[in-house]
Amino acid sequence: MSPKSSQTPSGHRARMREKFLTHGLGAFRDDEIIELLLTFGTPRRDCKKPARELLTRLGSLNRVLEAPLDTLRDIPGVGPSNAVALKLIHQVARKFLETRIQERTFFKDSNDVFDYLRHSMRDLEVEIFKVLYLDARHSVMYTEDLFHGTLSYNVIYLRELLRKCLQYNAAAIVIAHNHPSGDPTPSGEDKNLTRDVVFATSLLEVKLLDHVIVGEDRFYSFADRGLIEIYLREFRRNPAITYFREVSESASEWGQGKKDSEHKKK
Repeated sequence: MSPKSSQTPSGHRARMREKFLTHGLGAFRDDEIIELLLTFGTPRRDCKKPARELLTRLGSLNRVLEAPLDTLRDIPGVGPSNAVALKLIHQVARKFLETRIQERTFFKDSNDVFDYLRHSMRDLEVEIFKVLYLDARHSVMYTEDLFHGTLSYNVIYLRELLRKCLQYNAAAIVIAHNHPSGDPTPSGEDKNLTRDVVFATSLLEVKLLDHVIVGEDRFYSFADRGLIEIYLREFRRNPAITYFREVSESASEWGQGKKDSEHKKK
């Protein structure tokens, strides 16, 4: 084979695939991973340039896989077939991770939860409130995206969450949501919501094991910080009376705020 022919796209692709089979994905840079993926939908054209363009415009491999179809299609050299392939690969990876976590036991380790959640929730542009429903052995029975959009406290969230716990006959749950800003530091509202979920689920004898906030490449665990236990101790001191009084007051304030808002519109 001549030096010239060894530099053809087919020769380069063969070497990339051999490299993957020999060393795995860890031997590749992000632009090389994207290039390798693009080769499957681009028969005879060099894929280096569109791969680098994708990474330059979107910033990371994660953001490339999360990008809308229209964004991917608009980048020269990508086209509709490659755009669909990239979205398919991303969705298959998510499905695999979701299936894997449902087939394993949850050991109360926030790192285990984050390993799954960071792939399904990182880089999202809106907040997602996810619930993992566990049986008595803390094996995952179901996972569900329960709410979408900016989370703010009201009793409708709690009512729906409790209804689902009863529907799935859950013995315990883990809740999680993402911060699109990338910073997983909890807000005051995040802390209030966690406290209310601890109180509400405790009344049903369902244990909240953790609330995990997912950021860019890090997470915040309420259990690891000891806050779940603090809220449980607070609940045990005065379980029903304190909780129902506070929920009632919060619901009244929320309802009044809604009426005021509607009155202003009129």
